[in-house]
Amino acid sequence: MDLSDKVSVVTGSGRGLGLAYARALAARGSAVVVNDVDAAAAASAVKEIVAAGGRAVAEVAPVGDTETAERLVDRAVTEFGRLDVMCTNAGILRDRVLWKMSDDDFDAVAKVHLRGTFTCVRAAVRHMREREGGGRVIVAGSPAGQRGNFGQTNYAAAKAGIAAMVRTWAMECAKAGVTVNAVVPNAATEMTRTIPAFAPHIEALERDGVPLPASLRQGVGFGTAEDVAGLVVYLASDASAGVTGQCIGIGGDKLSLWSHPQEISVAFRDGGWSAEDIAAAWPASVGARQETYGIPAPDLG
Repeated sequence: MDLSDKVSVVTGSGRGLGLAYARALAARGSAVVVNDVDAAAAASAVKEIVAAGGRAVAEVAPVGDTETAERLVDRAVTEFGRLDVMCTNAGILRDRVLWKMSDDDFDAVAKVHLRGTFTCVRAAVRHMREREGGGRVIVAGSPAGQRGNFGQTNYAAAKAGIAAMVRTWAMECAKAGVTVNAVVPNAATEMTRTIPAFAPHIEALERDGVPLPASLRQGVGFGTAEDVAGLVVYLASDASAGVTGQCIGIGGDKLSLWSHPQEISVAFRDGGWSAEDIAAAWPASVGARQETYGIPAPDLG
């Protein structure tokens, strides 16, 4: 897929998934604005991309505030003349169980993930609408935002909010030819290194180059950051023009489409429902099969 006519911004692309996305986009011809809070990591990413024959510049700033979002769009336009792809990947974790989570823990994660996605996408879409050339918005979802996850009130809430914004923006941006989708990755990163079932395999991969086993790649759908990058390239390309408003999972050898929330069981009663009516009807009607929650533990055999 030729992206040589595209200009992309990738937030949080100094390392990990973001770096894999920036590399992959540049390898297909897109110019890339690399964003990170770590100046050394951003500079290293740019150096690597340029050495491989790509086009890239660094913009060092924390996402969240409108000022940063506008700086990223302005840098793309100043350096490369336009912006076609906004890929929001920057993120942090402040994991705590509910009763131990502080206001700062919640606010910090919400600012980077939720507000950072909002401000960056808003700035990008304003430019795309003014230019009247369409565009691609690719945001970072998470299984935690789809199902919840122990100890991640802040992160799960932000990612669930991002999924809701994707569905809203897909409607709002359709007339301008801008598609909006979320990537839901499952990959070896600093965030997944803390999961006991994954940790030894990630360490063996990074230390000795031992490939991830089939029990992870196929059984769990867990792979490397590079395994995810192909989906970002596809969503950035003209080939994905008909794909919008979707949460798409990818990891290892697995590609999936997440469902959107919908009513799965309904009941009606003339005159409405009192608390007693609900209690009497619940076990045999809408409550007969309640929904599961939480990310299932990996089954590695």
